[in-house]
Amino acid sequence: MLDFLKEAQIDRAGCFAYSPIEGAPANALEGALPDAVREERRARFMAVAEAVSTAKLQRRVGSTMQVLVDSAPSMGRKGGVARTYADAPEIDGTVKILAPTKASKTMKVGDFARVRIVGTSGHDLVGELL
Repeated sequence: MLDFLKEAQIDRAGCFAYSPIEGAPANALEGALPDAVREERRARFMAVAEAVSTAKLQRRVGSTMQVLVDSAPSMGRKGGVARTYADAPEIDGTVKILAPTKASKTMKVGDFARVRIVGTSGHDLVGELL
């Protein structure tokens, strides 16, 4: 599975360690792995998924993207938050818009904007308004 994640370059993957749920038929199956093994496998999977995601985000640095503004930059705030066409709210990464500029004075939540990607931060992109 880990080799497949790397080869297929799947950058939006997640997993969880199995835990019994009251009334679930799987609770009766023989051979359940110890919690420590489950957690170790989950951590290995997530480390590979994060490495793939980070590498793919790095390749976007220098590009220009259209984003949907979720939190508009305004004077007195550090910046705004937006997302690309591929990002679901509250699930996927965001585009952190750097400190407000003249161009951002009229931006509102729900506006589309063009940004130049200048960096990454974890699972997020960092952009400057154009």
